[in-house]
Amino acid sequence: MRPFVPRLLAPVLLVPVVVLALLSPSAASAAPLEDYAGYQPQTHCHPKAKPGTTYLGHWLVQHFGGGFGGISRPCSSGGTSEHKEGRAFDWTLDASSKADRKKAKAFLDWAFADDEAGNHDVKARRMGIMYVIWNDHMYPAWHEFEREAYLSSSCKSRKKCSKVLRHRTHLHVSLTRKAAKGGTSWYAGKVDQD
Repeated sequence: MRPFVPRLLAPVLLVPVVVLALLSPSAASAAPLEDYAGYQPQTHCHPKAKPGTTYLGHWLVQHFGGGFGGISRPCSSGGTSEHKEGRAFDWTLDASSKADRKKAKAFLDWAFADDEAGNHDVKARRMGIMYVIWNDHMYPAWHEFEREAYLSSSCKSRKKCSKVLRHRTHLHVSLTRKAAKGGTSWYAGKVDQD
């Protein structure tokens, strides 16, 4: 004799499972993926730290270690810099330290990882990262975060360039204006936009 199995039970049980899956945090964070950011240079000087920049800086230190190196730079300082718009963060790491190089690598690997659908650099794009500079290299969004050699415009050669200008004392992250305000998908529900 066969055991009795109600045929309607399976579909009835699947409906709550499907509803729960749709309401799960991973599905809620499935906002459209941002395009790679173009270059948005400093155009005015309002150095007050923007909420997205502040959030990201503290988040990096909390999740990967290192130090909070600062956001704002005075208008009187030379050159063009997103620091003067409150949308660049210096994450204090020492490139001569193996432990700090591991922290930087862990973050970059995480930020530039693919998602399950095969999209590239997903977290960096959602964070609105415009570019990263670290340890004589730049990772620009407009080149899909491909690593490039970097030399500050203030330096004639790497040998005569300071560790600070070579970004060997910190990892620099510049954000788009939207991201600095907390307006890209990674900041949703984390940052009050101003």
